Amino acid sequence: MPHDVSLIATLAAAFGLALALGLLAAKLRLPPLVGYLLAGVLIGPATPGFVADINLAGQLAEVGVMLLMFGVGLHFSFQDLAAVKRIAVPGALVQMAVATALGLAAALAWGWAWQGALVFGLCLSVASTVVLLRALEARGELKSMNGQIAVGWLVVEDLVMVLILVLLPVVFSGAQNTEGAWALGLTLLKLAAFGLLMWGFGRQLLPKLLGWVARTGSQELFTLGVVAAAVGMAFGAAKVFGVSFALGAFVAGMVLRESEFSHRAAAESLPLRDAFAVLFFVSVGMLFDPSVLWTEPLKLLLTVAIVVLGKTLAAVALALVFRYPLNTALTVGFSLAQIGEFSFILAGLGVALGVLPREGQSLVLAAAVLSIAANTALFACIQPLHNWLVARRAG
Repeated sequence: MPHDVSLIATLAAAFGLALALGLLAAKLRLPPLVGYLLAGVLIGPATPGFVADINLAGQLAEVGVMLLMFGVGLHFSFQDLAAVKRIAVPGALVQMAVATALGLAAALAWGWAWQGALVFGLCLSVASTVVLLRALEARGELKSMNGQIAVGWLVVEDLVMVLILVLLPVVFSGAQNTEGAWALGLTLLKLAAFGLLMWGFGRQLLPKLLGWVARTGSQELFTLGVVAAAVGMAFGAAKVFGVSFALGAFVAGMVLRESEFSHRAAAESLPLRDAFAVLFFVSVGMLFDPSVLWTEPLKLLLTVAIVVLGKTLAAVALALVFRYPLNTALTVGFSLAQIGEFSFILAGLGVALGVLPREGQSLVLAAAVLSIAANTALFACIQPLHNWLVARRAG
């Protein structure tokens, strides 16, 4: 196929199959995202027939992550983040530690070296931004206290993962401890500089720029301004300050929330967010190699159990320890019972550094597909499980 139509072919195949299989999933009373994942598998390199450009699909999916996080930031202020820091910070850190320890222990039991086992555990510790937000939006809980806690929890996980991605090459390249300390210090300085710049300068400039565009009276220019702000800020933050695209877009949305046009900006970007979010699930499916289902079924089952059960139980227990209601604990726990984009990035880095076996990357991808597909069903169990637990406690 000519190179100049690979983007069109990828979009046509991804959207067409996602629509068809999403409708089929809905008819079978399954979440549409199951159809999106299957669409990715069918056009991925692991299955015969047409193979879409996986690099293009991944980049398009990243745009969806940016727009989605930008939209969340428009409804999530610094005050909201500060309000949930008491549970979000320790909760994210402890949950990541538990998941990492479980993954590390499992991989060591399989005979892996400790370096690969550590990377494998870290891959299982961080949840997917897109899946979390879609699940909360579907339940109408994105703006609720439960949703705010889950989003704040995820922001902390993203910050920790940024540090891990910076330090991992230093740690496993044989660098001296002073170099590792310097890399960590530099990353912290970059994060601090990014936060100060966005709070002190961006909070004044970005809303004014969008207001100036709005006064032209052109809806087209306003939509363009919103998309440019989301994607431009995310890209700039990643290139200059080393933060993730998702985190950069999220902070840009939080800054723009100060504008009187924040609600309009959220509405204008919604169709694009939905379309590109579909590409995220398709790209995940393209990375999935179905052969792992029958070549390593027990290892895969244990990996999925760590993601779905281990992380959920840790989050629920922490929320209850901090005296949050049972419904909040269950919502936060189940919303984080999956893995996604950061896990793929970390697994790829581990393979590139020669510490994570290819088998580990396949297990991470398979666990991601299965946990994402199961996430909506898990959410449907929250209320029945809550009622059952309350009845047992009352009895």
